[in-house]
Amino acid sequence: MTNSAVPSEESALIALQRATHATLQVLTAKLVDLDLTASEINALAILADGRGRTISELGAAAGTRPTTMTSVLDRLERRGHLTRGPRPNDRRVVVIELTASGRLVSGTIRQTLAELEEQALDGLPPEAIAGFHTVLRALAEVSA
Repeated sequence: MTNSAVPSEESALIALQRATHATLQVLTAKLVDLDLTASEINALAILADGRGRTISELGAAAGTRPTTMTSVLDRLERRGHLTRGPRPNDRRVVVIELTASGRLVSGTIRQTLAELEEQALDGLPPEAIAGFHTVLRALAEVSA
């Protein structure tokens, strides 16, 4: 189904981009004391679950090319928030894991994200939120 007749002010993609920029501004303002970029915040938020990931896995989760993710990881590693090392059962694979300071910072990020999401979505019916997630998955699949 084509939606090319829809004016730009009604475009879901433009609305998503506007919401993304607004959310990133609020998020970086709330986390200003951490002195992190939006890309660094995103990487740490993804790693907050404690599961080690390869650069490719982290890049896919963040929607970022591995080469871009590498420079983000370089900065986070220099700051002591993560380590890169071989996977125990396959030493050819490099796995990214959080350090103690990375776990602390990523916990702060996850808490701030949860609070922001709760504030933004408070009062919306569950079916509206479910519909939003359906649209996000559809948009993400276009690039897959």
